[in-house]
Amino acid sequence: MESIRLIYPICPSRHSSFLLSHQSPFLCEPSLSLKLRKQFPLTSQNVLEAASPLRPSATLSSDPYSETIELADIEWDNLGFGLQPTDYMYIMKCTRGGTFSKGELQRFGNIELNPSAGVLNYGQGLFEGLKAYRKQDGSILLFRPEENGLRMQIGAERMCMPSPTMEQFVEAVKDTVLANKRWVPPAGKGSLYIRPLLMGSGPVLGVAPAPEYTFLIYVSPVGNYFKEGLAPINLIVENEFHRATPGGTGGVKTIGNYAAVLKAQSEAKAKGYSDVLYLDCVHKRYLEEVSSCNIFVVKGNIISTPAIKGTILPGITRKSIIDVARSEGFQVEERLVSVDELLDADEVFCTGTAVVVSPVGSITYLGKRVTYGDGIGVVAQQLYTVLTRLQMGLTEDEMNWTVELR
Repeated sequence: MESIRLIYPICPSRHSSFLLSHQSPFLCEPSLSLKLRKQFPLTSQNVLEAASPLRPSATLSSDPYSETIELADIEWDNLGFGLQPTDYMYIMKCTRGGTFSKGELQRFGNIELNPSAGVLNYGQGLFEGLKAYRKQDGSILLFRPEENGLRMQIGAERMCMPSPTMEQFVEAVKDTVLANKRWVPPAGKGSLYIRPLLMGSGPVLGVAPAPEYTFLIYVSPVGNYFKEGLAPINLIVENEFHRATPGGTGGVKTIGNYAAVLKAQSEAKAKGYSDVLYLDCVHKRYLEEVSSCNIFVVKGNIISTPAIKGTILPGITRKSIIDVARSEGFQVEERLVSVDELLDADEVFCTGTAVVVSPVGSITYLGKRVTYGDGIGVVAQQLYTVLTRLQMGLTEDEMNWTVELR
């Protein structure tokens, strides 16, 4: 397979800061270059030990006013939503009651944990998810990373863990993306999914907060989350299992929330459904969320979504879509939404970092199947287009949501 080379104009003043070797990712930040020089001396031995078996990925053209980026040699047109090992991960540690400091980039690979680690024994862990997109000019955009940093801080407080500061979180994300720059898909081919983790990594036997914590970030290029892509998905309403309870941890992105949905989700997929929509556990009639997505119901010019009240994750894409919808002239209501309203809706769609916006083609509830048109709903298509064009840098970011990397 041929490698892909992209040539973009660059500022000559930045040319001298590039760290290049035939086995390392293409880096353009002086501070990051220094970190990697210290940790990974540019020797021929490193070529043999590189995490990825793929061919070299970065060169400079002879023209000092242009940059040639050779992307990783994978099939960019066939990206799914699965793990593709990349080059580097970011790790930072701290003790209980302490603060995070001295994070570093390491080659992507396995990590070592004590069998008594808090995350393994008691599920003391959180994760986040965000994306980086490559623009047509070769620069890279992050979407609202500070929102993920804030949500991790809120979740960490609930799970009795220290958390990185907002600045540490955002800078760690930037460093990790730049270190794996060759894995950011070409414009329009997908995105680089960024997965920050925070976990109790220290050993603990009794039920108690761990004595040590690890903050880690890894990345992977991805395509569509659902195999249907932007085509409508088919959901089944779950009325036996519940995702979260009042007073629990449903409102934070703790790892246990996702293990709890696997049984119902697996059973639904075995029957041909795309995913499961959960109801509240008290009345069993109000919508909560899909396994990893927020839900929206459209009726006329009104878009309704369940209010955030502790059992529903405050999605960043959810928050963004609400703002976009209002800017587009829709009335958005955050409130209790009954399953009866769902079945009577003109249109239904889901939102999330992984899916962005996913139209719902049908809902099955207590054996009754309701369909919503023949294809992608007009509202879902409109909001998807506005948001993704902003995320990819195709329109002016009047919301000030994106962070540009070069």
